[in-house]
Amino acid sequence: METRSNHVLVGAVVLILLLVLALFTVWLSRFGVADDKEYDIFFKQSVDGLNKGSIVAFSGVPVGQVKDIALFKPDPSLVRVRVSVKPETPVLQGTTATVQGSFTGTSTVQLDGAIKNAPPITCDVPDPQRACPFGVPIIPPKAGGLGALLSSAPQLLERISTLTERLSELLSKRNQDSIAGILANTERLSTALADRGPEIAATLAETRETLQKAGIAAQQIGNLADTTNATMTSDFKPAMQNLNKAIGSAQKSMESLNEVITDAKPAVKGFTRQTLPEVNQLVKDLRVMSAALADVAEKVNQGGASSLIGSPKLPDYEPKK
Repeated sequence: METRSNHVLVGAVVLILLLVLALFTVWLSRFGVADDKEYDIFFKQSVDGLNKGSIVAFSGVPVGQVKDIALFKPDPSLVRVRVSVKPETPVLQGTTATVQGSFTGTSTVQLDGAIKNAPPITCDVPDPQRACPFGVPIIPPKAGGLGALLSSAPQLLERISTLTERLSELLSKRNQDSIAGILANTERLSTALADRGPEIAATLAETRETLQKAGIAAQQIGNLADTTNATMTSDFKPAMQNLNKAIGSAQKSMESLNEVITDAKPAVKGFTRQTLPEVNQLVKDLRVMSAALADVAEKVNQGGASSLIGSPKLPDYEPKK
């Protein structure tokens, strides 16, 4: 009976020690993660290969692990991934998260893009309910790695299909015949150019010589222009000075004549108003006198001086027989 009581006591002590050890282990585990920071990430792509306990890395450096993966009920197209990282991890404004796959089938969450001196991502915002619907800050996602490739696979396949169709049209029988004709014409042209090689070389040599002569002629024309310019400067300048003097003298003469005409204007006006009508009357009288003198001269020529005194003599009458 006494032996049995000792066994019960030993068993009870062992159970108590195991319970204390379990509680101590749980306390250590909580103590180790109590300072870790948690964040939610809402991925709109497949998170294949990502599991609880998967590594979370910041710029390739492991800083935590995945705590939970679940569908987002308000929007089933989103997957909510909760991660836990070390408190010294610089999860600042501008930080983004991507799912990085590998050939082994396991995936990791990669964090990068933090802006230097930017504030950290927290729930301390004007609308914390919207910014932190599950009580922890949200790190915005970014498509990358195999996820980005898979999400863009339909567009890539469509472009490849379009490219294939265009290549098929380009390599049709008609286009192949056209390309063959172009290549044949090119070959004939190359052959003709090769046959005319010496003529082309001679033409190039003549062209080079002509250009050299043209350069020499241009230089000579330039020298002639310089000489002509010097001659014009030395000979034409005195002539221009003399011409300027003559123009000055003529201008002075015109000014003097203008003064004379200005002074003579009153006399000219008097002549026009008084003398000119009298001259006109005198001219008329002279015309009448000239006509009278002409009649007198004609009478003298026909009848002599006696015609001025008496009447003209009548012709003798002779009777008809």
